[in-house]
Amino acid sequence: MTEHEHVRVAVIGSGFGGLGAAVRLRREGITDFVVLERAGGVGGTWRDNSYPGCACDVPSHLYSFSFAPNPEWPRTFSGQEHIRAYLEHVADVFRLRPHLRFNSEVTMMTWDTDKLHWRIETSSGFLTADVVVSATGPLSDPKIPAIPGIGTFTGKVFHSARWDHDYDLRGKRVAMIGTGASAIQIVPEIQPDVARLTLFQRTPPWVMPRVDRAISGPERWLHRRLPFTAQARRGLLWGIRELQVQAFTKRPDELGLVERLAKRNISRAVKDPELRAKLTPDYRIGCKRILLSNAYYPALTRPNVDVVASGLAEIDGSTLVAADGTRAEVDAIVFGTGFHVTDMPIADRVVGADGRTLAEAWKDGMKSLRGATAAGFPNWMTIIGPNTGLGNSSMILMIESQLNYMADFVRQLGVLGGRVALDARPGAVDAWNHRVQERMKRTVWNTGGCTSWYLDANGVNTTVWPGTTTEFRGATRRVDLGEYDVLRTAEPAPGEAPEAAPEPRTKSTREKKVEAGA
Repeated sequence: MTEHEHVRVAVIGSGFGGLGAAVRLRREGITDFVVLERAGGVGGTWRDNSYPGCACDVPSHLYSFSFAPNPEWPRTFSGQEHIRAYLEHVADVFRLRPHLRFNSEVTMMTWDTDKLHWRIETSSGFLTADVVVSATGPLSDPKIPAIPGIGTFTGKVFHSARWDHDYDLRGKRVAMIGTGASAIQIVPEIQPDVARLTLFQRTPPWVMPRVDRAISGPERWLHRRLPFTAQARRGLLWGIRELQVQAFTKRPDELGLVERLAKRNISRAVKDPELRAKLTPDYRIGCKRILLSNAYYPALTRPNVDVVASGLAEIDGSTLVAADGTRAEVDAIVFGTGFHVTDMPIADRVVGADGRTLAEAWKDGMKSLRGATAAGFPNWMTIIGPNTGLGNSSMILMIESQLNYMADFVRQLGVLGGRVALDARPGAVDAWNHRVQERMKRTVWNTGGCTSWYLDANGVNTTVWPGTTTEFRGATRRVDLGEYDVLRTAEPAPGEAPEAAPEPRTKSTREKKVEAGA
């Protein structure tokens, strides 16, 4: 970045959301933008998560952009390496490389009320932008619980999203903490090689068979030569999931049949009644994300695997102690404990018009207008914002809907003309969130009897969208200016009067704690 660089749009992150935003901006004729990426390459969560067995639980042809179909998917459910290669391909085909700024982690974004633009500090320099599109994603910052005594552990410790490929697990005693989507993929991969594997399980997941297979050469040839066949395949996959939504959002009791099938899946794979009891959930299927695996249950029945049906409570040297008193001696700990979803760290780095951070504005729970904009943070929007997650379909569908909203947002700024900003009205944000939370009350995520990462510290579901992707597409098709305050200024454009880089800022107590590793 140049010393006083100013851009029309700054995109934060280069995963599906960030690259999708970049493509959409180019298609809108906007080339004055940058994509700020903290790492050294594109891919987002599909770059960071490279653990053994990492793969997507959404079919390949649905887990890709509609504007960038891939006829060469090798499997019906693709692995991490293929998804990351797809994102690299998107960056090349749509000529995004000149816009990418790697190793440029955003450390602070501050709204300048006088100049109506964002002042952005990064690890590689300073710039300003009229609009910020935050596409950091909810699965970007790993969460490791504060386990008493973890500092006394003398072995190896890492999170599944920061897999240490230099550490050889073969012959080691390994503890897997957590039973989420990552854990059920990791366990079958490492079980044959480790001396002993101890799985600490607070809550068992519902696991269904993974109907995965290689996509044949003739199929790929057909999709290359006749693109409409791939479109039809994608449409069928989408349609099936749209029809399933009502069971999750309006009639959870209809999931009873699926639950019986899931129990049968456990019974077929696990013959030991004691182990089977440990692995059988006591909540309605769908309350937590339904996981897919053919190898997870068989791996847990192997002689070198112990399932501790209790969460990890403390660590004493090389001994891990569960809440029920079970003890295990281990050489390595792998945390599959999820991410900061409802308390995203990026929110601490966004300072709005009234001087508050986004984290402070969201201290009682995340909320935004149509999953995109927040009151008091003009010309700022997020991709995969509050209540835009899905429990049964492809997030790419939601991302593309938000890209429509982003495109119209920037378009409206152009129509209004001059130095202008749009700030979501608090009443509009509250009204939207009231409607969302009213619909959420009868969903399986709120009534299914579980505690999931969909819920924030107050027990409010600020993560999932309680409807179909079609409904969300309609709600984000265009910006309603009636939901925004229009801000104007007489200040000249930044190109007319370059500003100096900001003076060193006094760090907050929270920032100092983060730097100190607290």
